[in-house]
Amino acid sequence: MIRLAPSLLAADFSSLGTEVSKAEQAGVELLHLDIMDGHFVPNITFGPDLVKVLRSKSKLLFDVHLMIAEPDRYIPAFARAGADFISVHVETCLHLHRTLQNIREQGVKAAVALNPATPLSTIEYVLSEVEMVLLMTVNPGFGGQQFIKAVLPKIAELRKIIDSKGLSVDIEVDGGINAETAPLAVQAGANILVAGSAIFGQPDVSLAAKTLRDSIAGI
Repeated sequence: MIRLAPSLLAADFSSLGTEVSKAEQAGVELLHLDIMDGHFVPNITFGPDLVKVLRSKSKLLFDVHLMIAEPDRYIPAFARAGADFISVHVETCLHLHRTLQNIREQGVKAAVALNPATPLSTIEYVLSEVEMVLLMTVNPGFGGQQFIKAVLPKIAELRKIIDSKGLSVDIEVDGGINAETAPLAVQAGANILVAGSAIFGQPDVSLAAKTLRDSIAGI
């Protein structure tokens, strides 16, 4: 099943509770929460306190994407705040296996994220430790960027690796996802689509989610 994960980064920050409710009413499965620290990526967003507030207002699965330096320091706080998934970037983890264990010990599903230019070989020995791999289809840090099509073979290669190992690991893609690029990502093997401006950036969130689903129907 293909699942949608609207990115809160593209929502109206003056009424986040309402925005999250709209997403839930639109029938999406996850809420993608981009955590940026101004170090690993050139932007700053929000922390665990906001995640905790939103958790009390939504039953969606919270997909917390840590685009931060030293993620181990903050994993427990985001777990307590209500994260269902926590993604850490391989580029920020000196001891990736230990970091993923840290996430799982908090009772949260572990995920690992890779920037567009980071090879799949960096996660070869931890695939059995994660529930999801997040492949960035833009360079992280800002919303509204153009989908990098060069990542499509990487998605397909990861799908082959996962299937060959008999693992049940989701492939999530994040960046530039819309009605034109979503089918490309799904055809390559992705099954969770992070969409920012294609959902939250539209006047009618329910219609936007339907348009995205329609674009991948039958694939």
